[in-house]
Amino acid sequence: MTVLIDIESHDHHLFSRAPSGACAAASSAGRECIDIGLINNMSDAALMSTERQLFDLLDAAAGRLCVRLHFYTMEATPRSEWGRDYVRRYYRGTGDLLNRSLDGVIVTGAEPRAASLTEEPYWTTFTEIADWATENTVSSVYSCLAVHGAVLHLDGVARHKLPAKCFGVFAQTKTRHHPLMQDVPRTFRIPHARWNEVREEDLSDCGYSVLTWSAEAGADCFVKQQKNSFFVHFQGHPEYETQSLLGEFRRDMGRYLRGENDVCPTMPRGYLNEGAEEILIAFRQKALSDRSPELFAHFPADQLAKDLSNVWRLPAHRIYRNWLRYIVSQRRSRSVREATLAAAGIPARRRGRKLVAVRSARLARSPNPGTMRRLGYNE
Repeated sequence: MTVLIDIESHDHHLFSRAPSGACAAASSAGRECIDIGLINNMSDAALMSTERQLFDLLDAAAGRLCVRLHFYTMEATPRSEWGRDYVRRYYRGTGDLLNRSLDGVIVTGAEPRAASLTEEPYWTTFTEIADWATENTVSSVYSCLAVHGAVLHLDGVARHKLPAKCFGVFAQTKTRHHPLMQDVPRTFRIPHARWNEVREEDLSDCGYSVLTWSAEAGADCFVKQQKNSFFVHFQGHPEYETQSLLGEFRRDMGRYLRGENDVCPTMPRGYLNEGAEEILIAFRQKALSDRSPELFAHFPADQLAKDLSNVWRLPAHRIYRNWLRYIVSQRRSRSVREATLAAAGIPARRRGRKLVAVRSARLARSPNPGTMRRLGYNE
């Protein structure tokens, strides 16, 4: 257990979750830690679950490494009174973030509120964070909608609206050898839950390397060196817990039954066993024929949850383990280079208030065309 929480208020729920959820200030004295910032842009209802998901994922991936987790919020994200109070108690603002350096950041997605990403209420803050990360982190991870924002801002890659929600657990295939994918099976499955996508051909044209690809969900994990930082993007959700997709379907069904959304939610694919699918199909058909808020009370959550399995946990742990190891290796390379410069009497370059990691890794190469053909799929 090696994840420390950098929060002053010790009543946060993660402190009681595991022995490793200890105060960073009290537990990291004399220890070399990797400083990771979680920029949590999720809605109020998902704030705590997102913290828990990423805490557990980092804890499983860290092994003997010490990770110090810092929480940041985008102040422009709309929140309820409860949400504003919660982030005020446990999170720091972007002003604090932009005046320091971190080893890594994880930037979460959010439910789309506007037709265009540039019209989202937090867009200006998001672009400032992305620009800051290129100079002041060793590596940065972006998830779901944050992926679409990062590639649009930095490289002009536009997202495309899907005809139906990409929703379920989809088989991914590794498209190339890469340190981030070490010990990850050639084919594995990852949850997806999104209405939009960025396309492989657009990413390739802008120098991104697609590391995993799905016949059903398209490009999933792709990477690119952005100045000083190695940017890692997931269109899917390797951090999701076993019941996350079920909870999202239930939420969307509630909105439909209450008349808040005119589209009955898409059935999750590759997620439920045959018996559970039949139960959910029957409930969905009833919702379509007898739409009413009262029906939501009969949603068969317990029946659907009892036989769920998390088939993506192990590959997710390995990917994040490899990410943390990459950060450590780059920090060591920086230290060696700084020591060499110091011995030669040459001052290290500085950006902002802290030293920035110096890169010795090669730039990620753009993927070769014809990924589908190489994987045995016909165009």
